[in-house]
Amino acid sequence: MTRTADKINSLVREDGSMTEALESIRETADQNGGEIEWSDVRDDLTSGQWGRLIEKGILVDGEEGFEIADREAYDEALDGDGDGGGIDVPDVDIDEEGAKWSQWDKMAAVGSVLLMIGYWLDSVRNTVGGTVDMVFGPLDAALPFYAVILAVAMLTGLYSTLLQANLMNTERIGKYQKRMKAMQEKQKDVRERKKEAEERDASEAELEALENEMQQAREEQMEAMADNLGMFKEQFRPMVWIMLFTIPLFLWMYWKVPTLEGAEQYVVMPLVGEVQWQEGLLGPMFAWIVWYFLCSMGFTQLLRKALNIDMTPSST
Repeated sequence: MTRTADKINSLVREDGSMTEALESIRETADQNGGEIEWSDVRDDLTSGQWGRLIEKGILVDGEEGFEIADREAYDEALDGDGDGGGIDVPDVDIDEEGAKWSQWDKMAAVGSVLLMIGYWLDSVRNTVGGTVDMVFGPLDAALPFYAVILAVAMLTGLYSTLLQANLMNTERIGKYQKRMKAMQEKQKDVRERKKEAEERDASEAELEALENEMQQAREEQMEAMADNLGMFKEQFRPMVWIMLFTIPLFLWMYWKVPTLEGAEQYVVMPLVGEVQWQEGLLGPMFAWIVWYFLCSMGFTQLLRKALNIDMTPSST
């Protein structure tokens, strides 16, 4: 909405009778070829209203009298279906059913939780580690362990990127975010108008109307926050599948590192130098975990660029 329309809406909020005055000015302008003089409308509005319109720049000097500065915005403010200048929450079409998890998604979530027990129970870790070792054992025998972690990082980065691209609907997430942002802007707009009204000692009726509008905006936001559970489900859906495939690999590395012997127990890392794989590098994080995350983050970004995959939420 243009600045002229904002000014008109502000005047209408300050003075409810301003709407009739504005209508009279528009009708007179149409009858007089676009120009208005005070004598033409003095019976329909007060001198104070006339002066406010000139002061706000809604009426500007014409050839003989005054004319409407921006007729299109003027008509938009009078004929539009707005609520007097507030911000409307857009009617965003969100497919709530599309965000629901399938039976397979739920099974993947349960499987991920069960596999996480392996971080605390040696029996589970040994079982999972020994099983995965049948696949990665030959790779470990052929390459140094730091290269094995590189290979694992490439693998996890590849399927993580593909799972996110195929299971997460960024357009739907963008719509959720767009709706929430509009509600926040609406609350901010009402607060600013209420503060302005208090500073100019507005009428009790106007303040009460603004308070009701603020309460309504809060209720709309609370309802939307409940609906936004779908956004979190949408974002977390690919994560359970990533965890289902990644946790066994982590358990295998966790199981494998203590069995390394000789020079395989050490690695030379940038900025750190030679460290043991089981040495705490960043607080409680072992060196092999830090090395894995560094490799994984780098490979993931390269793969997204190479595959032209953009995970930024979009509502378009």
